[in-house]
Amino acid sequence: MDTTPIIEIAGLRRRFGKKAALEEVNLSIPRGQVFGLVGGNGAGKTTLLKHILGLLRAESGTVRVFGLDPVRHPVEVLGRIGFLSEDRDVPLWMRVDELMRYQRAFFPKWDDVYAAALMGQFQLDPRAKLKVLSRGELAKMGLLLALAHRPELLVLDEPSSGLDPVVRREMLEALIRAVADEGRTVVFSSHLLDEVERVSDHIGMMAGGRLVLSGSLPEIMESHSRLVVRFDPPLDQDVSPPRMPDAAWIGGSGREWSLVSHGDRPALCAALAQAGGAIVDERPASLEDVFICRSAVAPVAGAVAAEKPLTGVLS
Repeated sequence: MDTTPIIEIAGLRRRFGKKAALEEVNLSIPRGQVFGLVGGNGAGKTTLLKHILGLLRAESGTVRVFGLDPVRHPVEVLGRIGFLSEDRDVPLWMRVDELMRYQRAFFPKWDDVYAAALMGQFQLDPRAKLKVLSRGELAKMGLLLALAHRPELLVLDEPSSGLDPVVRREMLEALIRAVADEGRTVVFSSHLLDEVERVSDHIGMMAGGRLVLSGSLPEIMESHSRLVVRFDPPLDQDVSPPRMPDAAWIGGSGREWSLVSHGDRPALCAALAQAGGAIVDERPASLEDVFICRSAVAPVAGAVAAEKPLTGVLS
């Protein structure tokens, strides 16, 4: 299997006025992988994808897709990419079959048989006007258009945003089949962590325009633990827990607190002991726990309940 990087980004920076949208992003995505990009709103996910698509020029650093600069070689790059965004901006006055014929003209490798199979799978009426389609049907239409020319690279920006769970599942299953059957490379962003965890081989986490973590999903999950720490004596109600090396507090109050760790356990235990704390329970970390730990966005005030349920959604 060819594992040559299909996307290589080095030292990428981007600012919009005084706001730093991307800060020193370095990323290499091998061929045939599903790369999930997660982060809260404003983390830089969409800005990064726009650089991959050549819609933004790198202010600093380099972006290479198929070994080419997508800004200087848009025809060579974009002809090999399928793209779907949450906007789903399509000409609503067209019918489904008319839009497919229109799109087909731009892609010499368009596969009519595959497109028809996808239309049947997604239960789309070829003669239906796009303006009467539901949000979920428009999303399926967008995925059909992205897949039908059998691109080497799929770039999906929040593809299932705002969709109900049934439609999300259908789209993810179609995506998984496309990758499994033909070994395509997929890069998709999402704030739905269960979605990312279900289909991704590799994950990149973004916070504040930085890529704070990138690696294979199994390695990332195995290297993080969620711990329950008991303090004796209990912390005062208005006192935040002490900072710990390579760890972030999830929440708690008084005697018991929860944290996520990804570093040197002996060093953490020593620091906890010095602060009057000890680990009393350990369990596997969730993907949201990992994100909180790496981006340090979790509140540490005592008002946060130790057993606050995790939603699996970044906002």
